[in-house]
Amino acid sequence: MRKTAVVTGASSGIGAATARRLAAEGFNVVLAARRRERLDALAKEIAEEVPGAGKAAAVTLDVTDQSSVDALAAGLAECHVLVNNAGGAIGLEPVAEADPADWQAMYDTNVLGLLRVTKALLPKLIGSGDGHVVNITSLASHNPYEGGAGYNAAKMGAYAVNEVMRLELVAEPVRITEIAPGLVKTDEFSLVRFRGDAERAKKPYEGVREPLVAEDVADCVAWVVTRPSHVNIDRIDVQPRVQATATKIHREH
Repeated sequence: MRKTAVVTGASSGIGAATARRLAAEGFNVVLAARRRERLDALAKEIAEEVPGAGKAAAVTLDVTDQSSVDALAAGLAECHVLVNNAGGAIGLEPVAEADPADWQAMYDTNVLGLLRVTKALLPKLIGSGDGHVVNITSLASHNPYEGGAGYNAAKMGAYAVNEVMRLELVAEPVRITEIAPGLVKTDEFSLVRFRGDAERAKKPYEGVREPLVAEDVADCVAWVVTRPSHVNIDRIDVQPRVQATATKIHREH
């Protein structure tokens, strides 16, 4: 029997790569995000190009909208794996110049979005008899850096939720894992953070020979969810070899 995996934020980047990889591992994947046209294209790609893939279904989802989350849950017959990937960063201003609206948006997606989706799907995850929640956080969840206070706070909040769920669900047939990536080069993360400024969006990757790519994080997700059911991988911190902390990165000039 194929298991069902739900991936939020599946329209691009880490979410899309994770959906492809889980499909290749034999999961039926539910692709959930706001941009439906991208999800439909990805579902078609998986069906046509991923050998041995399970079914891929696109579902429009806004993790900041409870009714949207409720509709996702109501449309699922079952759920074995939930990958909470939807999130993101906005801005790099110091606290003295921070816009509370940016912080609110980051908290609403990275923390409350994780809460809404997890809470809605938890009965199905428990009912599966072998559930797994994978929360994609960030190195920022453990490593504060200047200009990152809003994103640090949001991802530290996601880390805290992950840790508490591990305590609260220890008697249930549900595993809880945090995956905290360092520098990952994707098409959109940095562009969104810098509000569409393409030149600023390039700077975090300048001189970095091999940053992580989305498929590296997807590889971590695939590994943790395919361990034996009695094995819980609590957390994976994954960074490129040239990165030691959020601010210690070897750059070639």
